[in-house]
Amino acid sequence: MTKKKSILTVSEDFSDLFSDGKLPDRSPKKKVSAAALNGNRITLEQAIATITRQMTISGNRPRTISDYNVYVKQFAESMLITYVDDITSDTLYEWLSNMNVSAQTKLTRLKCLKAFLSRCFDNGWVTIKFWGKVNIRVDTKVKEGATDREIRVLLSVLDLNDYVQLRDATAALLMYKTGIRINTLVHLENRHIDFENNLLQLDGGILKNHKDILLPFDDMLRRLLTVLVKQNSAIREEYKVSNEYVFITKQGRKVATGQSHNNIQKRLNKYAKEFGLKNINPHALRRGFAKSLLNKGANITDISRALGHSNLAVTTQYLHIDKEEVADNLRKYL
Repeated sequence: MTKKKSILTVSEDFSDLFSDGKLPDRSPKKKVSAAALNGNRITLEQAIATITRQMTISGNRPRTISDYNVYVKQFAESMLITYVDDITSDTLYEWLSNMNVSAQTKLTRLKCLKAFLSRCFDNGWVTIKFWGKVNIRVDTKVKEGATDREIRVLLSVLDLNDYVQLRDATAALLMYKTGIRINTLVHLENRHIDFENNLLQLDGGILKNHKDILLPFDDMLRRLLTVLVKQNSAIREEYKVSNEYVFITKQGRKVATGQSHNNIQKRLNKYAKEFGLKNINPHALRRGFAKSLLNKGANITDISRALGHSNLAVTTQYLHIDKEEVADNLRKYL
């Protein structure tokens, strides 16, 4: 058995890096309903019973009331949801994707559940009309982005004291936190990293749209990059290789020799299969970056620029924002 070279063993102690077991939470903070704060959470069963009485008193058609009861109960049973304030846009999308029915039937059921949620809002059981964003064509497969949970799992299972796994972890985190493409990542050089200001200073030569851009990164990524760059120097010296790439092979060479031969992409695919992480791939990491910014309230123009998209139409498709939602958002500023 070949003995592992010492230069491939990283001496840095990363035991405190994830001491709390989590990455910083970039997801939007969920507003809690008054009922939840008071310990009086409303179950879906209680909600539909109350809304049924309200609709009956208001003179709604029996067929409409029946549809509310049928589809809300189907949703609750399918998604194993008990409380109203546990419903999210993700559960709505998952519910729709699990239906083996026509697109028109999906639309009808979605419309009914949205109406039910609007009545829950009117009753004070939920505080955000999150369902308003579920406006994409329901027969279109939604391409998911990576999540904090998937990144956290990946970083927890990789051995950061092994050079290759440290490199791969840093690559995944860099794509997730800056949104850069895999082709940009493999051409990244030491000169592109401003450690003093925690910035990627990318020139047009390594970007698809050929436009320079500055992309900030956090202290966690700064630490990983610092150790990786130091380790790279030792490997290049060992193998007498001359380059300044941030991501190299364990023999010091460039990690990608072509579009179809990329060591990091292949290893990310391997990790995804091995650990059951379906969104650990370059496109999903990039989408995760974009969606996290959108969820935190970032301007779509800034997101588009960070992604290097040619126009906003590409970004809205990338984030699955349809034209009706764009119009609704713009209406707030009229």
